[in-house]
Amino acid sequence: MIWPFKPNKRKQIARIEITGAIATETRKRVLKALKTIEEEKYPAILLRIDSPGGTVGDSQEIYDGLKRIREKGVKVVASYGNISASGGVYVGVGADSIVANPGTITGSIGVILRGNNLERLLDKIGVSFKTFKSGPYKDILAFDRESTPEEKAILQDLIDNSYGQFVETVAEGRNLEVETVKSFADGRIFTGQQALELGMVDRLGTEEDARRWLCELVKLDPEKAQCNTIEEKKPLLMRVLSGRAISKRSRLSMTLNWLEFEMVTEGQPLWLYRP
Repeated sequence: MIWPFKPNKRKQIARIEITGAIATETRKRVLKALKTIEEEKYPAILLRIDSPGGTVGDSQEIYDGLKRIREKGVKVVASYGNISASGGVYVGVGADSIVANPGTITGSIGVILRGNNLERLLDKIGVSFKTFKSGPYKDILAFDRESTPEEKAILQDLIDNSYGQFVETVAEGRNLEVETVKSFADGRIFTGQQALELGMVDRLGTEEDARRWLCELVKLDPEKAQCNTIEEKKPLLMRVLSGRAISKRSRLSMTLNWLEFEMVTEGQPLWLYRP
């Protein structure tokens, strides 16, 4: 029997795309792609990021996955698109090198935790809640009352701790001093051009520039090396329907996707740029 020819993945580069808010599904998809890349022995990964950020834990797990695969000799270059902010930065610093467009929006290094206080509205419509809890802080961030000073202190400590983790990771990933990172890690956003001056990216350029540079780093011919996007294969019908849905995507559908993210992550600390 003649076995079908299998292309040599050592002569190709893999591509992973991270778009939109980073949450559970993004983490699962990226970690699965990293496993495929390791098994198929790709020498390099082009990581395309176009994300405003997302949940803390999911961003951390993707970062750790990138670190592990780099330790096994796989070269990773991140390419920032329109936006790579907050959790997008956290993931990006897991790469060996970063390329951004001059006008890319990046930064927003910080943590945000939001709660809603509907107490006055509930009073107006005559609705109240009875709460039975095992400890004084079990209903922290309850939406039917104002947070107590003690609760605010607990939540601020949580945010500060998470922020410290963020800053230390950025400092490690970009080979910068912690105090240097803190000097601009105050939630501000900056362009790719400014990020280059701050040491947060290595080069300015397009995704194609990043691809060509990555090929050179692993000694592949940029003109010949194939770049394969690693993604889950879907049935033909699903691919067709998905393509049609994307072509007809409206502002309403994108808003609904964002609202879904908001509901799923309610009450979680977020590394998320909020324009």
